Amino acid sequence: MNGLRIRVRGQVQGVGFRPFVWTLAQDLGVTGYVLNDPEGVLIEAFGPVAALPELIRSKAPPLSRIDAIEVSEITGTAPKDFRIIASSGTGAETRVTPDAATCDACLAEIQDPKDRRYNYAFANCTHCGPRYTILNALPYDRAQTTMADFTMCADCASEYADPADRRFHAQPIACPGCGPRLWIEPAHDDPIAEAAARLRHGEILAIKGLGGFHLACDALNAGAIANLRTRKHRPAKPFALMGTLGVIQQHAAPSEAEVALLSDPAAPIVLLQSNGTLPEGVAPNQSTYGWMLPYTPLHHLLLEAFGGPLVMTSGNLSGEPQVIDNDEAREKLAPFADAFIMHDRDITRRLDDSVERITTHGPMVLRRARGRVPGTLPLPKGFESAPQTVAYGGQMKGAICLIKNGQALLGHHLGELDEALTWEAFQQADRDYAALFDHKPQVVAVDLHPDFRASRHGAARAEAEGLSLQEVQHHHAHLAACMGENLWPLDGGKIAGIILDGLGLGPDGTVWGGEILIGDFFGFERVTHLSAAPLVGGDRAQAEPWRNALARLDQAGLSDWADELFPEAPRDMLRMAASRGLNAPMSTSAGRLFDAVAACLNICAMGQSYEGEAAMTLEALALKAPAEEQCGAYKMPQTPGGFDVTKMFQAIRANLNTHTSPRTIAWRFHAGLAQTFASAAIDLVDQGRAKAVALSGGCFQNALLLDLTIQALGDTPYLIHTKTPANDGGLALGQALVAAARQIPQAESI
Repeated sequence: MNGLRIRVRGQVQGVGFRPFVWTLAQDLGVTGYVLNDPEGVLIEAFGPVAALPELIRSKAPPLSRIDAIEVSEITGTAPKDFRIIASSGTGAETRVTPDAATCDACLAEIQDPKDRRYNYAFANCTHCGPRYTILNALPYDRAQTTMADFTMCADCASEYADPADRRFHAQPIACPGCGPRLWIEPAHDDPIAEAAARLRHGEILAIKGLGGFHLACDALNAGAIANLRTRKHRPAKPFALMGTLGVIQQHAAPSEAEVALLSDPAAPIVLLQSNGTLPEGVAPNQSTYGWMLPYTPLHHLLLEAFGGPLVMTSGNLSGEPQVIDNDEAREKLAPFADAFIMHDRDITRRLDDSVERITTHGPMVLRRARGRVPGTLPLPKGFESAPQTVAYGGQMKGAICLIKNGQALLGHHLGELDEALTWEAFQQADRDYAALFDHKPQVVAVDLHPDFRASRHGAARAEAEGLSLQEVQHHHAHLAACMGENLWPLDGGKIAGIILDGLGLGPDGTVWGGEILIGDFFGFERVTHLSAAPLVGGDRAQAEPWRNALARLDQAGLSDWADELFPEAPRDMLRMAASRGLNAPMSTSAGRLFDAVAACLNICAMGQSYEGEAAMTLEALALKAPAEEQCGAYKMPQTPGGFDVTKMFQAIRANLNTHTSPRTIAWRFHAGLAQTFASAAIDLVDQGRAKAVALSGGCFQNALLLDLTIQALGDTPYLIHTKTPANDGGLALGQALVAAARQIPQAESI
């Protein structure tokens, strides 16, 4: 009998795909089988099969993502029925499903006193629950997860074996009789009620979640928040918040798009405009607060018992990765937490919460992690023959990227690689991704900076395994990441890249950070940039904004003003170091320009308590400018040495002398920077040297700067980041694309 062999590729395991196909087969009267294997889902079907491929595409389960459906005709003896058969094969060509927030059906069960999963903190089904955080190896089956030690009871086994049940082959399936258990330390008979009571009394709790522990406290209790900041030595960095949608709407006014993002199965932290009803200590000097909905049954139960918003910040020592193990939590979080909510389902890999926002130009990803990883991205046209490639990113916001079979897997946020435990997590992630995805690279891509730990790691691996090592300049990687995310074809022509970030080593040996490039995936040309200034003290210039202000004000002939602004600082010593070039590399960094302007307005002048604090506070200040003050823009004229900012600092001083509001000054700085770079990029497109403009680099996490730049571009075509971070969290994607492109036969390039 004639039939069809149907291969489905993509995110199709752990999402209820096989029972979905089984149900379609029953409806159509089709016989045959469906199975999971390393390439995805394989179906052999006989009977009235003509409509099956299109039904698979159009009615696929909600968590699935289909990349390709390949259909071929077969001939054979038709079986009597349609069966779901055991997984086969080793290796990994398929996509692993990210963890997903609790679905409505499971939520209804844990809230129903008549249901056997009433108040059960680990309810899940094929449409929700843990996936990547409990997975040890592929194929995705229970024996390959941290649920392997929990033997299913008869009731769960019956659900698991029934193709008509939404828990059919839901690998983390569990109930109170056979699954993970929850407890609180110090011990209490009702962990949820006791936790809520402790939170109401102002205590701090360590709570085990999907990808690690959180530290939680009452978000309306200023004393509890201050206590958490003191204990965690975190004076100003914003805390994330968790609440039901009704609670969130009491403290913010999320738009329809923001509600949709909050409600996404990924359940990211979403930045929402504050209405001022929460204590200032939640996010000092910021206009937006990061909110997320409860995404596990435990979270739902706790919030229902507590009845209000909670601070829900990562459970870790400052600078270290999030704690995931119970014993590790007892050891490391004891100085912070008054009690612990724990369970006995192990976490295979730590994943921070993803952080995103909605801008006037669509979504923006600030941190790609839980709920998004390990989702893959398609490669642009022309990369079909790209070799398997691994890219190791930069030093800050570490992340790894793999290229294989026309897809890019951009890994999860790891953090600052100088920290020892973060470096261990980076090395573990490298082994982890390689094993899970059966990845055997031919090419290794690293940043041009030889002292980045990721660069040294990649170079050592390339040498040890005889792989091609490709060094990729930092800002070229940012440009390529933006092009790649937007599926700009390999032969699509050159793009003018406005790349604004903290720092990246240029091929000329100086520190770049405020550039306009013209380039493609093969190469680039630096067209212009911010005028350079010394980073006096090297890395200390990133932590102490006054150093950048001093350098810029001296250049602008405003040394007397610098003396007034920073009377206690060692100005003479820094000036001597700058004049002699002692630990004072020249830099065009836009990030350090933000710091300099902030310091002139007495924002974090003597030190930042976290990366980007000065720039974020400057953005928040600018957003306070009313419409009538949103006028004017500081000029940064083009010179042979780049965009000259000396006149801007002179104008800032003059404005302050005439009592212009700091918020207006902050707005004019943003507008001037946006207009300066946009105007130069437009000229490149108008001259035919570039076909569009790409905006990338960490400064474009600033929603105001992004909006003002896009406004200034007018009708000029542009590309922005909406799925991957514009910051260094997306750097590895660009590195991988550049390195892979160099291996593909190409037309003439720069």
